[in-house]
Amino acid sequence: MFPTKRMLRLHRLLFPALLALAAPLGACSSHYIPNTDVEDSFENRKLISFCEKYRHAVEHKDTGALLKLAAPTYYEDGGNVDAADDLDYAGLQNYLETKFQDAEAIRYEIRYRRVLKENDTFFVDYTYTASYRIPGTKTEEWRHRVEDNRLEIVPFQDDFRITAGM
Repeated sequence: MFPTKRMLRLHRLLFPALLALAAPLGACSSHYIPNTDVEDSFENRKLISFCEKYRHAVEHKDTGALLKLAAPTYYEDGGNVDAADDLDYAGLQNYLETKFQDAEAIRYEIRYRRVLKENDTFFVDYTYTASYRIPGTKTEEWRHRVEDNRLEIVPFQDDFRITAGM
């Protein structure tokens, strides 16, 4: 059966109305960067790509790359009032060149949860799963950790730098 002129006219009238009604429904849905809980946008993709450089540098124990990703103003307060565990850029460098080098066979996975922006600082919240081997006194010891963390990131030239959270 072929559509009649009346059916075609009705279709031309109803179709735009149906589209207008359906448009708000499409606006409510968010698109996410694949394998993340982060809304898909150019800025968020750029941030996640930068964070992936960090993740790969951890897995490869690339101290030089990790230090290049850190801002000279890097400062970590350890999440408490005890200044003894605070870490600035020099302390980060010392940690990466000593204790960090003890770890072997690092596997570091990240699930990105959220990106927030406050002034010029981005906060990337994520859950990480880390597995690594530490040489022990008798045998090698495997460790496994799953925790939430936050990277604080600032723009730097055409890229970013981490100011806290490594």
